[in-house]
Amino acid sequence: MSFEIKERTPTHEEFHQLCVSVGWEKMMNFKVIQDSLENSLYSVVVLFESKIIGMGRIIGDGYIYFYLQDIVVLPTFQKMGIGTMIMDKLMSYLKENAPDQAFIGLFSSTEGKKLYEKYEFKQYPALTGMFRVAPI
Repeated sequence: MSFEIKERTPTHEEFHQLCVSVGWEKMMNFKVIQDSLENSLYSVVVLFESKIIGMGRIIGDGYIYFYLQDIVVLPTFQKMGIGTMIMDKLMSYLKENAPDQAFIGLFSSTEGKKLYEKYEFKQYPALTGMFRVAPI
């Protein structure tokens, strides 16, 4: 199989399709996702036969904080190295654009943890990731 990775933001429809494929549809406000996508610092999509099968993006302020976000691969294409392709591109961007001592973070599913550990992401005993979902 031949996969093509492109430096571009997924469309609203592509984003929606990928999120639904992994069960994220109840966690996303698709009414505002277009603005979120447009404000990404960097995005990639992976195509197979001209159809999207994966994506990943970096969000943040572009100076101190960078977050890897929405790294998704269609379930039928998982375990084929596509997540690694996405991570390689995201990490290349960070190598070129993140200044020394920038904070680079992500949230991971249990399944994704091994992939991110290959890129030296780890949990720190003194820190706890926390978040909440609106409304406040």
